[in-house]
Amino acid sequence: MFSSATPFKNQQYPELKKDCINDKTLFEDPEFPASNTSLYFKKPPPGYVEWKRPGEISNDPHLFVEGISSHDLNQGVVGNCWFVAACSCLALKPHLWKQVIPDHKGQEWDPKHPESYSGIFHFQFWVFGEWVDVVVDDRLPTINGELIYCHSKDNNEFWSALLEKAYAKLSGCYESLEGGNTGDAVVDFSGAVAEAIDLETGAYYKDQEKQDQLFEDLLKVYDRGGIISCSIKAQPHEIEARMANGLVKGHAYSVTAVKKVRLGHGLLAYFKNETIPLIRMRNPWGQTEWKGAWSDSSVEWSKIGDTERGNLGITVEDDGEFWMSFTDWCKFFTEADACRLINTSVFSVHKQWHEVVHYGSWTKNAEPLLNRCGGCANHKPTFLQNPQFLFDVTKEVDEVLIALQQKDLKSHRKYGQGENLSIGFIVLRVELNRKYRMHDILTQQVVETSTYINARAVFMRSTLPKGRYIIIPTTFKPYELGDYMIRVFTDVDSGCRELTEDKPRVRCWSSFVGYPQALTHVYVHGAEGLQNQDNTGGADPYVIIYCEGKSVRSTIKTDTLQPEFTTSGIFYRKKPRKPITVEVWNSNAVKDEFMGQVVLSGSVKDPDGPQRLQLRKGGRHMADEMPGNITLRIVTSTQLTAM
Repeated sequence: MFSSATPFKNQQYPELKKDCINDKTLFEDPEFPASNTSLYFKKPPPGYVEWKRPGEISNDPHLFVEGISSHDLNQGVVGNCWFVAACSCLALKPHLWKQVIPDHKGQEWDPKHPESYSGIFHFQFWVFGEWVDVVVDDRLPTINGELIYCHSKDNNEFWSALLEKAYAKLSGCYESLEGGNTGDAVVDFSGAVAEAIDLETGAYYKDQEKQDQLFEDLLKVYDRGGIISCSIKAQPHEIEARMANGLVKGHAYSVTAVKKVRLGHGLLAYFKNETIPLIRMRNPWGQTEWKGAWSDSSVEWSKIGDTERGNLGITVEDDGEFWMSFTDWCKFFTEADACRLINTSVFSVHKQWHEVVHYGSWTKNAEPLLNRCGGCANHKPTFLQNPQFLFDVTKEVDEVLIALQQKDLKSHRKYGQGENLSIGFIVLRVELNRKYRMHDILTQQVVETSTYINARAVFMRSTLPKGRYIIIPTTFKPYELGDYMIRVFTDVDSGCRELTEDKPRVRCWSSFVGYPQALTHVYVHGAEGLQNQDNTGGADPYVIIYCEGKSVRSTIKTDTLQPEFTTSGIFYRKKPRKPITVEVWNSNAVKDEFMGQVVLSGSVKDPDGPQRLQLRKGGRHMADEMPGNITLRIVTSTQLTAM
């Protein structure tokens, strides 16, 4: 079976394999030759390198020996523990590794048909939003006859070494894999969304409530097929330094299980139903384990019944895999990546997300309004020149996931480049009827700001109320150029789209029907003094803003006499002297009841702050009504426009 993945370097695996079989030759990859250029650009391996095919390393080579396992892998001389940790996680997920290693049975050595062996393999990676098929030959770098990079514990198993070679080809060379992020590799294996968790800054170890919530979040990620990894921050001189407790600094670990483990023995354990949160990890070295509580031979395991221990698969050997209490994990590890496989399929029992993906670039233009590289919000003169993406939350409250990813540049490291830009984004709540780009911001519009970091991707989860929002993805500094992909996940379709126009277009009939002369923002922040409208002692008010035949309506605030509307509208006005009307209504099952209105003049002057305006009660258009005791807090801002 061969998927529709895009062939890397336009190398078509079926055609290349067929040609080799017909010519009775073994494949030699011209795009990734068996030479030093494929090994390094600065730091050569520690010895004389010979490229050998698996049949020259072992008498009985296989892609897999007794299946695929997280215990198969061991790290080599290149500092890519992050990649090996990701491979260990991958091995636990059959639905993922079968995508990364397509047609794995067809790629296996077949001793009954040696003529079908052609020395060619292919692997697939999720690269910037699409699956890419990477072809490699099976010549692997060795020193003294042994593999020098990633290898399996069985010397006749080669899936990990060949997978690493394909990833090195995608990245330019093996040395380009020196230093990286496990979450990035997991995303490349799956198309997942990676959330970076700063355990140190979050101080989860000291806050039991936060710790419990984090465990539940990670348990959900694990149970739904996601992948988790972790590490301990280190200074440059501390990289891969072994701590007294057995953990290694500056080293990536794969999380292989997240469990609530039942304490006690026999039936008493089930009736008592006392559990402890544990987490299991694997060191990519295949050895060197945690020595503290819940380590392989610690006394804590005496608290667990034999059946429970059997279910957990406890082994007492230095195989690199070990358990820890979740509290100790939060205490000693400083960073983690939780990679969520976001479900967008309708054929699933789990929550289904609606995904929107946009690609774009931070670009510079001689015309400032056409710039799309304005830097973060610290750079106020240029910030709003960045790309702007609008989306709607149509439920009363909805969880929104946003992932911003820049293009991977590891392949440029050999040219002295390839470092990530510092990126992030801001989320603003905007007028309900906005459809053009923003050109000014009020402080109250800012609802979320991501971290800014020189990582390949930045992720944020947020629970937002019903309304219209804008995401502004940026680099930290202005005028830094690059490509990005932004993914937005909501429960229902958010209508996420890029805003490209700055204002209404001038059309051929504009001179006849008129063109907007002023732009007015209206912000209604709340109401005071509403009277009881129902038998519960409250009301169900909502606001409507009217301007030149157009209107914006707020959500209904249920059972309150002190509503906080936070409702806004933006109006391009052809007749600025015409007033704007704000009305307050009470929602009823039979017929809504008018509660009052305020009429705003067409003044161009900006107020210093919110206006506390009283509403007229009674008939909707009775200009002679006396002011009532309902007060609205309103901000208006008007500016002239030009054709």
